[in-house]
Formats: sequence, structure tokens, C-alpha cells
Amino acid sequence: MDFQVGTALLDSLVLASLAREDMYGYILTQNIKIVINISESTLYPVLRRLQKENCLTTYDVPFSGRNRRYYQITDAGTGVLQNYILEWDEFKGKIDNLLLGGANDE
Repeated sequence: MDFQVGTALLDSLVLASLAREDMYGYILTQNIKIVINISESTLYPVLRRLQKENCLTTYDVPFSGRNRRYYQITDAGTGVLQNYILEWDEFKGKIDNLLLGGANDE
């Protein structure tokens, strides 16, 4: 079963991945595919938007005669990620409580 992935969840996955290490688009896509099914064509608009919102910055690294564009989380992006983590924890607790019938009461 596949659950719908909203913007906030996708943003949080991107930011969390980049909080661990800088990545270029293909590797970032592969990293996120471990959790959800996503294509590079879906991911790049998210990266551009997060960059416009000052959550990410980029730099290029030469590789085999071409440049790879690496994405790096900013301090602002780290703050956004921390908010997502808090919201996720609360949301997850509510969902667990409902799905598990009170087994994980907060």
C-alpha cells in the first residue's frame, strides 16, 4: 500500500537527508527512494523551491568532465527541519494511537 506524500513530508525527507551529508540530485533521489517512491523529475522542483526559500544552497564539483551540483542544508533549513521533526513526532503519536488502539498512549 502506498500512502500519499504531501509537500511537508517530502520537504522533511529532503532536509533530513541533507542534514546528514551534502548530496547531488541522483544520490539524493536514491536515498529518498528507500522510504518513498520518487523520481528525479519530482525531486528537482522541490530542491529549487527549498533553495528559493533559503533552506538549501548549492555548489558544483567537477566529475568526469562535468559538474555535479551538490545540495547543502542551510541554518534556516535546519530550523525548518527541527520544526518538521516536532510536528512529525506529534502527528505520528496521534496516528499510532488511533491505529494501534491506544497501545502507544502519550
